[in-house]
Amino acid sequence: MIPARQACRATLLVLAISGLSAPVCWTQETAHEALDQQVRGFLDASRRQWRDMNVPEVDGQKLHDLVVENGYTTALELGTSTGHSGIWIAWALAKTGGKLITIEIDERRYREALENFEAAGLSEYIDARLADAHQLVYELDGPFDFIFVDADKDWYTRYFEALLPKLEVGGCFTAHNVSSRGRRGSRGMGGFVEALENTPNLQTEFFQAGGGLSISFKRPGG
Repeated sequence: MIPARQACRATLLVLAISGLSAPVCWTQETAHEALDQQVRGFLDASRRQWRDMNVPEVDGQKLHDLVVENGYTTALELGTSTGHSGIWIAWALAKTGGKLITIEIDERRYREALENFEAAGLSEYIDARLADAHQLVYELDGPFDFIFVDADKDWYTRYFEALLPKLEVGGCFTAHNVSSRGRRGSRGMGGFVEALENTPNLQTEFFQAGGGLSISFKRPGG
């Protein structure tokens, strides 16, 4: 799958070689560059302000890269907090032509996230919902090709069981504060890691540079 932004750049290159103009694609590329500047400027200015259980920058960058490198377009996030991870994911989706559904149960954090999405210039790529993920995960139709969970840790296994059937083959299920031994820094997540490792059609790895990410790709067979 070729992300929409890469396809536009390839078209520009072909037309440039041919000596033809490409006003529409050029306009799109200029808009993408302007959005990149706005998002990067917002993230740089806000770097020391992320609290309320937001992911560290290195994890945000990893989520962004997973989406871009695999061309994912239909993403779901459980646990918006005030929007740091959602900004990284939505920034990637702006490049692939996709959209993020993100769910937060706390109204104060939800409202602050909306303001941050707007300030970053990414609101059009995000469907932010104030809701209880315990209920909504069963109501969402899917399918999704990228899922990120950073909500109540004792529900990780149930989120996984509810959402795996809605994850496309080739898609990626990620979860925060997870290591190969369970929840990073504490106990109680071993059951979730065990569920990942015991699912035959999942290929799981762990990214430990930040707060700890499990990264599981769904393969054919389930």
